[in-house]
Amino acid sequence: MPNLIRTIQLALKSLMLHKLRSGLTMLGIVFGVFSVIAMLAVGEGASQQAQKQVLELGATNIIIRSVEPPRETSSSSNNSSFVLRYGVLRADYDLLSKTIPTVQQAIPIRELTKACRHLHREMNCRIVGCTPEYLDVNHLELAQGRYISDKDRREKSNVAVLAAGSAQTLFQYENPIGQSVKIADRYYSVVGVTRSREASAAIGGSMSGQEYNSDIYIPLETMRARMGDLDINRSQGSFSAKEVELNQVTLRISDQDQVVKTADVIRESLKRNHGDKQDYSVVVPLELLKQAAQIKGIFNVVLGSIATISLIVGGIGIMNIMLATVTERTREIGIRRALGAKQRDITMQFLTETMVLSGSGGLIGIALGLATPRAFDGIKLIVTNFVMEGGAGSDIGRMFNGLEPQIVPMSLPIAFGISVGIGVLFGIYP
Repeated sequence: MPNLIRTIQLALKSLMLHKLRSGLTMLGIVFGVFSVIAMLAVGEGASQQAQKQVLELGATNIIIRSVEPPRETSSSSNNSSFVLRYGVLRADYDLLSKTIPTVQQAIPIRELTKACRHLHREMNCRIVGCTPEYLDVNHLELAQGRYISDKDRREKSNVAVLAAGSAQTLFQYENPIGQSVKIADRYYSVVGVTRSREASAAIGGSMSGQEYNSDIYIPLETMRARMGDLDINRSQGSFSAKEVELNQVTLRISDQDQVVKTADVIRESLKRNHGDKQDYSVVVPLELLKQAAQIKGIFNVVLGSIATISLIVGGIGIMNIMLATVTERTREIGIRRALGAKQRDITMQFLTETMVLSGSGGLIGIALGLATPRAFDGIKLIVTNFVMEGGAGSDIGRMFNGLEPQIVPMSLPIAFGISVGIGVLFGIYP
């Protein structure tokens, strides 16, 4: 024990004689350890974010969405008109909800974008024709009033529930409950307002990173009676129309173990109804969750490997400096040998110096790695202020806003152990 303490003291004294060189040599290990911890933290955060988004879709849910097929080119004149019919049919909804025993609940929705107005204030809103179950399946909460009821559906009532953003834009500081909002050419009585929330990047959905906050919800039957299935777009010299009966059907399965099998049955049923027409997509969150777990493992291995390379580069730097140090201290080594020091004593001293360098670098790297979440908050602030200005920048900003790095506890001892091991490995040869 006294010999070990003496060896450590000699190693520290030797390293302190060349502070700048020792510090620069240690930087390779510092950044290597920091990279391992930071990259694994970002990878874990991204994985948890993806899992959260998938779970928000519901582990026992199967989501069927209408997908617009590629348009066929036509040689007709510019004054042509046509109706593009595609997507999930009400017949599909009836078939799946009534004939598949494992389907516990089916929630249909229809979506249209319309101009909405209150007094002199106007905005374009996503009008969602839905059922009372939509509130629960999309994790929405009411801030005021009530939601759509079964009575509203039966009577095809002109009632509307506003999302927080729609209420703020159209009514500002007024209480919207009991007032009217004009959607297209009809008036609807406002019966409720939902709380503000950011939408998840729903995989396979039309909302992908957009907000729920500009929505207005009305009964599905009211939407069909007042607006029909046609969505007409007029442009100079021509017009086109899309006919979509349902934009989405969410199926809740009674048993999680039956989700994948039920999804296969649904795909076969839809294939019989739609033939080769690829105008729908079937999203199974449970399958996506399993894929996310596999991707997480691959992602962590790739990130960890990249960071480990920087550690190895740091180790090569240590070996390079120690080779130069041994050459410089040949005279010291000779004197110590002449005074009775054994070869293992000389080897131990140089190994101790490399271990002190790599160990100290590892500890500093761990300290920096633990600060990754705070540093990432600063990066998000910069991205939010300077990048989120629409387009791709807006998508990047939303990605950063949702990402929270999570320190992986096992990465700390692993990174430190690797740093010390590299110190020993690259210190033996000199």
